[in-house]
Amino acid sequence: MNLIENLKWRYATKRFNPDRKVGADDLRYLKEAVNLSATSFGLQPYRVIVVSDPDVQEQLRAASYNQPQLTESSHVFVFCAMTDMPAAHIDTYVDRAAEVQQVPREQLNDFANYMKGSVAGRPEETIEPWNKRQAYIGLGTLLAAAAELKIDACPMEGFEVGEYDRILGLTDRGLTATVIAPVGYRSEEDATQHRAKVRMPLDVMFEEV
Repeated sequence: MNLIENLKWRYATKRFNPDRKVGADDLRYLKEAVNLSATSFGLQPYRVIVVSDPDVQEQLRAASYNQPQLTESSHVFVFCAMTDMPAAHIDTYVDRAAEVQQVPREQLNDFANYMKGSVAGRPEETIEPWNKRQAYIGLGTLLAAAAELKIDACPMEGFEVGEYDRILGLTDRGLTATVIAPVGYRSEEDATQHRAKVRMPLDVMFEEV
């Protein structure tokens, strides 16, 4: 039941306390949680850049319509989806799977070929959106993990993707900024924290058949 209480506690924090920083142990916990998120086939077709450099945060704020979360928060998680799905990425994943699971690589060849046909074989225009959907799963895990630690977060799509890609040097790496989440600790001045959480009744949200 702690998860439900934590989710009731969290909200999209609009103003952070810039004097409070997330500690190294808690930051590692958040990273591990995101790394354990579900992704299709386990391919993890995104990367996460964690920004804490004040100068970079200022640049990102300018590319985020001057929203204060970017500079008042402790860190900014930038989820960056891969813009394609090269066969080499799948081979790297299968190589690691063979190592971690301690099985001969050749035993996984059929699985590798299946993934290449199913994922890398998709129409090109569908691959990047598919990768972005995987990144959003990681975002959800981050929000839940942060709430567990009583760390505030604010998921955001309000930013200029092209500027983020330029500032963080993503394009040459085959990545594109997809969604962001500043994390830290809420400011006492953030009136949003006192608003009751508005959600649909369960019998409206869910149907059982």
